[in-house]
Order: sequence, then C-alpha cells, then structure tokens
Amino acid sequence: MKDLTQLEILTELEPVAEQNVNRHLSMAKDWHPHDYVPWNKGRNFAAMGGVDWDPEQSALSDVAKAAMITNLLTEDNLPSYHRLISENFASDGAWGTWVGRWTAEENRHGIVMRDYLVVTRGVDPVALEQARMIHMTQGVHAPADWDGFLVNVAYVTFQELATRVSHRNTGKVCDDPIADRMLQRVAADENLHMIFYRNMCGAALDLVPDQAMRALTKVLTNFVMPGAGMPNFRRNGVLMAKHGIYDLRQHLDEVVNPVLKKWDVFERNDFGPSGEQAREQLGAFIEKLGRDVLKFEEQRDRMFAREAAKGDLQRA
Repeated sequence: MKDLTQLEILTELEPVAEQNVNRHLSMAKDWHPHDYVPWNKGRNFAAMGGVDWDPEQSALSDVAKAAMITNLLTEDNLPSYHRLISENFASDGAWGTWVGRWTAEENRHGIVMRDYLVVTRGVDPVALEQARMIHMTQGVHAPADWDGFLVNVAYVTFQELATRVSHRNTGKVCDDPIADRMLQRVAADENLHMIFYRNMCGAALDLVPDQAMRALTKVLTNFVMPGAGMPNFRRNGVLMAKHGIYDLRQHLDEVVNPVLKKWDVFERNDFGPSGEQAREQLGAFIEKLGRDVLKFEEQRDRMFAREAAKGDLQRA
C-alpha cells in the first residue's frame, strides 16, 4: 500500500482535529498567572534601590532549584517549539486554531514560573536570564530525518506527558504549598495538551498504521527531553533522576507504557511488513529499557547507601 503524503494525512485527519480542538476548548480552564504568585514576598533589586540576589535568600533545596530551572528553561523555548509544530501542521482550519491556542496556553507556564522564582528569590535571576538567552538562541533542533506530522505528533504526545510528570514532582519537592499549587495548575494544562496529541496520533495509527508505527518507533528509540541543549542540563537531569522527579522508571511506567497501551500498539493486527518490523524493534527497545530501569535503580540505591554511611561516619 502506498504511503500517504503529509498533506493527505493532514486533510484526512482534519475532522478529528476539529473534534479534539472543540473537546479541548470545552475542558480547558482559563487561569491567570498573577493569581499564583506571592507578590507580598517581593522587593526591589539593587538597580531599583534594593538588594540583589544572594543564595541565603532562597528557600528552595538544590534539587528544587535544579528542577525549577530545568522546567522553566524548557518552557522558555516555546518559540522554537511553535516553529516546529506550525511547520509540520497546517496553518489554517482546525490545525491552525490548535497551534495558536496551544502556544498561548503554553506561554502562561513560563510567565508564572519566572514570576514565582523572581518574587520569592528562589534562584539567581541573573544566572537564570543568562541561561535563558543561551537556550533560546540555540533553539531546539530536531534530527534531520524528524520531519513531518507523524514524527512530531508522536514526539509531543510523550513529551507533554513527561513534562506533566516533571512539573508535578517538582511542585512536591519545593516544600512550598504555593509552588505546589502553581505547578499542579501547569501540569493540568500539559495533561490536556497530551490528550489532544495522543488522540491525533491514535487517529494517525488507524489511518496509516505502518507509517505511524515507523514514526513512533523512531521517536521512542531516540527520545530526549526538549531541554537537552540547555546549560547544565546533564547535571540537573542527573539530580532530578536521583531524587525521583523524572527518572527512567517514570519514563517507562508513567509515560511510555500507558500511551502505548492506550493505542493497543502490541495488540493491533493492522500492520504490514514495515509496521511489524517497526513494532518488533520497539518491543525489543522497551525490554532493554526495562533492564536499564533496574540497573539505574540498583546504582541509585547503592549511591544513597554510600551517602547514608558517609553521613553516619561524619556524625560519629
């Protein structure tokens, strides 16, 4: 069977997109970033006659700082994501409506998180701004063969869900009910965005099973979080994984497996030879990921045991 072109896929799926845009609009709640920020904790910095940031002013742990910075810089790169999505979706009709609405909703996340961090002096605002400039100047660059609607809609399905998990767990480690409430609100948005993309990707699997399966396998076997190029991403990512904000277990159990189950990927019988081959490749990858999860958890447990023993020695 001949592959459909990008335009043919978008045209065929437009009615489904329209249904899902309407569904999203009926469920999305309007909210205002200023309602989630403790403005009474704010004061001027030196340029306005006040005092500049000092590490002593922050009430956040190192883990919470790393997670907040990583999540905020990820949200900051919105113009780059908008470009990728708008290039691979249509610019009119339901597709255009979705791209605009999604971009406007996502923009609130960066606004509210930055306002919170600056007002509460949770992190160094100068270092944060320098990192934002670097990260946004670089933008996000998908691999050369990641073009087209199918690859991009598969990627954002998993990425939105991963971001939801990361925001939710970051709220918990901040040890501040205001931050927790704010990030619950952001995570709720990410969940609705994920549902739109998951439904569109599921419809694509029904329309062009082999093409969609090949795209899906390409995305999951090469998956990286969208903030991968930001300053200190590796260090902060390791810290976040070590403390259960976003680790391999969560990636497999809370992101990858639930979505694949929703689409019945391993139960379907509508694949041709290329789809079957891609599914087998994905199955082998998921099995390896399961082994990697156990290995990572064993290493983490040993590391925590060493740190605990070292702490006991120092107290003795």
